[in-house]
Order: sequence, then structure tokens, then C-alpha cells
Amino acid sequence: MTDSTAFDWRSFLLKWSGEWADSLAEGRTLSERDEAARGARWLGFPAASEERIAGMEERLGRRMPPSYREFLKVSDGWRHAGGFVHLLAGTEDARWHNNASGLADTFETYLDETAEPEQRREADLWRRALQLDVESDVTRVLLDPEDVDEDGEWAVYTWSSWLAEPPARHADFTAFMRDVYREFHSLQAHRSDEEPEFVNDTTRTLDAQVEEARLEALRGGWEQAAKALDEAKGYGRPRSAGLGDQLRRLLGQTHLVYFDDLVTDPRYTPDLLPPLVAEHAKHSYRDDSTLRFHLRGADDDLMAQAHATLGRVRDGSYRYTETGPFGEAVERARELARWGDSDSAWRTLMNALPLWEPLGPDHLAPLGWLADPVLGPLLTPERGRELLSTPRAGQTGEAPEPTADLDPGDLAWLAEPDRGNNRTSYRFVLVEGAEPEELPGRLADEAKGGEGGEADGDGYGTVLNQPMTFWELHDRSTRNRREFSSYDDRPLMSVGRAGTGWSFAFDGHPAPFDRRRFVSPAPAATAGAGTRAVVVWSGLRAPGGKPFFHLSVAQDGVEQYAFTYAEGEIQRSGDLPPALEPSQFFGDVEDRAVAERSLLEAVAGEFGASLPRHAIVNGRLQTFTTRSWTRPPRHGETYAVVRLS
Repeated sequence: MTDSTAFDWRSFLLKWSGEWADSLAEGRTLSERDEAARGARWLGFPAASEERIAGMEERLGRRMPPSYREFLKVSDGWRHAGGFVHLLAGTEDARWHNNASGLADTFETYLDETAEPEQRREADLWRRALQLDVESDVTRVLLDPEDVDEDGEWAVYTWSSWLAEPPARHADFTAFMRDVYREFHSLQAHRSDEEPEFVNDTTRTLDAQVEEARLEALRGGWEQAAKALDEAKGYGRPRSAGLGDQLRRLLGQTHLVYFDDLVTDPRYTPDLLPPLVAEHAKHSYRDDSTLRFHLRGADDDLMAQAHATLGRVRDGSYRYTETGPFGEAVERARELARWGDSDSAWRTLMNALPLWEPLGPDHLAPLGWLADPVLGPLLTPERGRELLSTPRAGQTGEAPEPTADLDPGDLAWLAEPDRGNNRTSYRFVLVEGAEPEELPGRLADEAKGGEGGEADGDGYGTVLNQPMTFWELHDRSTRNRREFSSYDDRPLMSVGRAGTGWSFAFDGHPAPFDRRRFVSPAPAATAGAGTRAVVVWSGLRAPGGKPFFHLSVAQDGVEQYAFTYAEGEIQRSGDLPPALEPSQFFGDVEDRAVAERSLLEAVAGEFGASLPRHAIVNGRLQTFTTRSWTRPPRHGETYAVVRLS
């Protein structure tokens, strides 16, 4: 809402006119009308009298909105409203559009019987609106008499045939004129080298605002800085987009974030190029040639660097590095995140952030880590705000409150419904007294990889694969397989730390559970002295109406106890501790989620282990393929094997 009576139209229009006149190069050939406007330093016309405005309203049959009336009292029309409307209507030329363009019919062709009333109302704009554009570059300016606020202001809609977009809405006529004034500035800011620089009081004020916003951002005042930079960006001021994009990217925004002008500056390329190409890599449907569009002004050397970085991001080998104390913290954080401790990794980065050294004055925060396959998933919108609120690069200010940890430090989160309800069945192995990198040697199939063998394309062997997300793991576990068996079950599992003294291997997309052929990997995981292993396989919420749950515990290569609940029955072995007595969980399984949560809480309480939720669900963890969780078929048992050539 704009207070039309408070807006100083004369000062605003005089400033605009003077800046337009000064923007014209000496010797430029103009039309007679524009030459007169330059000489007078006035893009408008004589003011319209109240009688003239009243006559217009009588002709049109409607009283005009307040802001448009106040404008007419200063100038009865306007030249060069932005870059694409050459003449804006005054009292004589304003007219009802009455679908003269036929665009109502065009927009209605996109509607069907399911169209909402609001969509039909938008299409009907072309029949009811007042047209203000008189001469334009196929751009329509329409006042909508049915989109009226409490002050009687009509919304303005603009539409250009050469833009594949619906009409743009402006709250009222004042807002529209301010928007096209910014458009004028933005177009003048991007001049060729042959044209004189566009400089005036407005640009000087905005450029000073950009510089102050830069310092405010480094002091931790990112919200105030973002507003100032967004305003300057609307006027096309240099640096504003590149500075603002750094803030937006750390807030989790990626649409149209290209670090304009800065990413092609050799000083900032090492830190800004990786997150730019990493976002490109997420959209595999894109032609890689579009990178040049996002890197406007890049030379061949920079494009070669971009494609090389893109290759490393895609194959998972990109590694973010920094110098000095912050660089040392980056290495510690990566090692923590590598094994799933996202919260400690984030806190390590944040504690060292005040020691970070920018690559130049326009470098607002470290961003290269966003492309790192292990560090990048640490970012959340809340963490981004914490980072941006932290004073850095020698600036001082109040440190923000740390964000809450993302991991609950238990196992019970596995019983919570996930987005899409995909986690209805899962399995994991907890191993005490072993480091995560040791798990392939304990759980991999020697027949496939061999002790000490290299991992092959399917992840077999004792060398961990490159880190991958939960969904990448699921895709790879099926995409690279060449043999499928009804008895062979060798999952590709992610690994990490499961609390003090414990490591884990986790599979979020297990094969169907077959109680008759299931073989717990717990004894194999504890081969040698001084280790314990816990195996859990839950399908209490699995589709198909056949809930099951398995728990087995082994020590030093020997199974100590186990139970399996399936088909409404409990099978047990060994001396189960009271806390894990299965009858207390399966007396009434109407609410399977409650039983599942209680079981997981009991397991966590018994062994003091946990699984890192953020790393498993949103992060990247290293993986390997385990030995089969099912026994080979016995004599007389049938099975099927499918081999792909």
C-alpha cells in the first residue's frame, strides 16, 4: 500500500528526467520530441487540471485511483517509462482495453474445466482493464479496476509478448512508476565500453549503500545487508548481485544465484566457482554448454577450469581446502562428517569461522565447502543463518546463539515416518571396538573381494567407496548389479560412527526378509577378541501386512543371543537381557510404530549406541558391499538367478 498523497511526484519525476537527460551521449541523434525533453530536462507534459481529470473520468465512467490522479496533477502522461514503454497515457489517451489485443482469448485457451476462479479472473483482465501504454515495445500496461485495495488503489499489470511469463503485478500506480524507474537505472548500468559511465546522485548513494552493506554482512548483520543489496540490485548497481548471491546461497537459495561479476574475477573464482558448478551438476538434464551462460564474460581458461571442477564434483573427488587455522578446522570437520558426526563437524567450522580469511574485499563468507561431497550436506537454512550472523574477516559484532544439534543421539528416530514414508524397513550392524574403516574387512564377502582386496564397481572388497547420499546409494545398489538371485542378499551399506566406541553399517532399502534363510552377520563382524556386534532388521511398518523384527548380538565371533518376530511368532536363542525381552514389545502390535520405537529405545539403552540421522538421511557416507545376509540353498530347495549381459 502506498500513501499517494504523501508521495512527492514532482521531485521524483524531476530527478528521473534529469538523470535521463544526463544519460544521453553527446552527439546522439534523437527524435524531435526527445530532443525537446532533453533540453527541458523533463520527460513529462503539462499538469492536468482537476477539470481535465474529471472529464477523463466521465469519459471512462470510473473515478481514477488516487496515485494515478496525483501523478496526472503533475504530468499529464510520461515518456520513456522504463526501457520498453515509450509513451504512457495521460487524460486523453487512457482507454479501456476491451480485449483489443485478443489476449483474453489466448489466455483462456490454457484453461480447462479444472481452472480456478482466480485463473479465469486473470484471463479476463484483458477485457476489463484500463490500458495506459500508448507507444511501447510490445509491452502492455493495464490498471485493473477489480484489483483494488482499501485505499481505492488499483493494481497495475504489465506484460510483454517477448517474455514467457504471466502479467507482472504492481501494487498501485506509484509502485509501477518506481519499478520502471529502477528498470531505467538497471538498463543504464549495463552500458557498452564506448558509452560514458552512468553516474548521478542516485548511483552514488546506492554504491555507498552497497559498500556499507558489505561491511554490515561481515559484522554479522546479514538481514540488513541483504535488504540493502536487493535494493541496489534492482537498480543494477555493480557488485550488488554478486554480494547478495553469496548471502542467498548460504541461506539455501540456488535459483538464479550466479555470483554475477565476482565468479569470473580470478581473486574469487577458487571459492565461488565450485558451488556454482555443483548446483549445475545436480541437474543432469542440463547441457553443460549452459555453464558459459552462467559464467558471462568467462574466457576459455576459466571455462576449462569450470568443466574440470564439474568433473570432480560429479565423480565425488572435489575436496574443499583452505589455508591457515580455518583450513585446519576444515580438515577436522571433514573427518568428523566423513563418519557421520554432522553436529561436531558443524561446530568445528563455526568455532574457526572468525579466523577465516577472505580472498578479497567482496568475499563475504566461505562458500567452496558447499561443493564438497562430505561438507556440503552440513548446510541447513538455520545453519546458514548462524554462519552469516557470525562476525568474520576482522569485523566485530555479537556472536549468534548456536543452532540446535540435528542428531537426536538415539535410534528411535528410525521409527518416525519420513517424507514420502519410504523408511518402512531398514537394517543395521553396530560394532563395538572397531573403527568404521575396519567394517569392510569384517563384513565384506571374501569370495567377492578378498581380505585386503580393492573394491570393485559394485563396492565389493575392503576399500570403502566414495561418499554417497541415501538415494545415490539406493540407485547404485541396483544400477550396477549384473546378477539377481532369490537367495543372495549382499547389501550396499553406508558406514560411520555410532557413538563412543561404536561403528555402524546401515541399509535403508533392504531386500525382503526371509526368516528361513536369514543369516545374521553379527558373528562375522566380531571375529577376533574384544568386540561386540548388534544386528537389527526392522520391518514392523513394511508394506504387505507381514511385520517382522530381528535382533542378534555376538561377541568375539560367537552369537550370544537373538530373537526374531515374524508371522506373529517369536523365535529366540540364548540368554536375553530383561530390557530386550521380546514378549514385552509384541504382546499387542496394533500400533507397530510404538512397538518399533520401544524396541529401538531398548537397544540404544542396552548398548549406548546411536545412529546419525542427518548424515544417513541428508548427508554422504562411504559405503561397501557386505557378505550375503542369507544362506546358500540347501539340497532340494529351489531358487532363481537372473544374469544381465
